[in-house]
Amino acid sequence: MSVLTLLLAGPLQSWGASSRFVRRTTESAPTKSGVIGLLAAAQGIDRNDDAGLARLASLRFAVRIDQPGTRQRDFQTAHHAVTGKAMPLTERIYLCDAVFVAAVEGDEHLISELRDALRAPIYLPYLGRRSCPPAQPLDLGLHPDAGLRQALEREPWQASHWYQRMRRNEAQVDLVTLLESPDGTGDNLRDQPLSFSTAHRRHALRTYTSATVSLINPHSPGPNNEARRAVPPHDPFRSLEEGA
Repeated sequence: MSVLTLLLAGPLQSWGASSRFVRRTTESAPTKSGVIGLLAAAQGIDRNDDAGLARLASLRFAVRIDQPGTRQRDFQTAHHAVTGKAMPLTERIYLCDAVFVAAVEGDEHLISELRDALRAPIYLPYLGRRSCPPAQPLDLGLHPDAGLRQALEREPWQASHWYQRMRRNEAQVDLVTLLESPDGTGDNLRDQPLSFSTAHRRHALRTYTSATVSLINPHSPGPNNEARRAVPPHDPFRSLEEGA
């Protein structure tokens, strides 16, 4: 077994699990169906290919909340392509400036295939909706000798530089993780993908447990923080002397 970790960061993200009709909400963290859809797009799996989807849906899933972001509401209008009639006003909720580390665990060969697909995707990946492109490369790395929790403990804190500095008084940060439960105990979310068919999308309940992992804050001023770098004193006349 092997684990692939992904960086999910962008100006906007939206991970719906219970959206209905004209109100499209988002969960506070990426859903399994959304991340599996991202991986399926990278591999070029057709929406109606339920067998190809099942291969990915069997992966165990986890996510770490590195930067929760803030919710943002948007209203959209549309017109019918044939009649030109105005469609109902829709309300859409997004996560703004959020950063997550997602992880999928499964057969080593499949995990390696997925990493290759992320580096050269057939269809462009997006963060829950087509209007939400990733701001950075998705592939963080392979962890061939680790489980989901161990992989999330190994990945450095991926929050934005400004967000890490805002918490510089904390030598360590405790980050929430949501791990798919192998024994069926925990909380439930309907995000286990069964079919992405254009005719009828189907999802089942998935069980997950919540925990925390502690990571070093690279901006903490603590003496034992190896990631800290000393800032040299500023000399405004140095550049003039070098050019003389």
